[in-house]
Amino acid sequence: MAKYTVSCGTLVVNPRRELLLCHVTHTPKWDIPKGMRDPGETELEAAMRELHEETGLAFAPAAFRELGPFAYRRDKRLHLFMVASGAQLDSLAQLRCSTTFPHRVSGVPTPEMDGYRWAARTEVGGLCWPRMGEVLLSIDW
Repeated sequence: MAKYTVSCGTLVVNPRRELLLCHVTHTPKWDIPKGMRDPGETELEAAMRELHEETGLAFAPAAFRELGPFAYRRDKRLHLFMVASGAQLDSLAQLRCSTTFPHRVSGVPTPEMDGYRWAARTEVGGLCWPRMGEVLLSIDW
């Protein structure tokens, strides 16, 4: 039996059917807000926590539509949810990442995500890592 981890994430979609992407610090790539479950968390609780940590956004649990599990890598699966942002998120200037990692040279705590953008379906493949792009483009958002 294959062992793998599960990363829980959220597709935030605006009224123009664009997807919220977060720029992954010190890389050329963008990603959705996602991460591993903490002990005792449900997939939804993990997705909601990761969304809040990586963007500052919070939506009521009822706003999340479960998309289910997706193959991602041999050692990792994605469990995804989708939420409609509404028009209030036209500007992304207020979004902030509260989770950090130690900078590889200085050791200074560095935000995991350092930028945000809306991406049209046609842009996702070029912005995200290939496997993530494939998963995102397999979903009707």
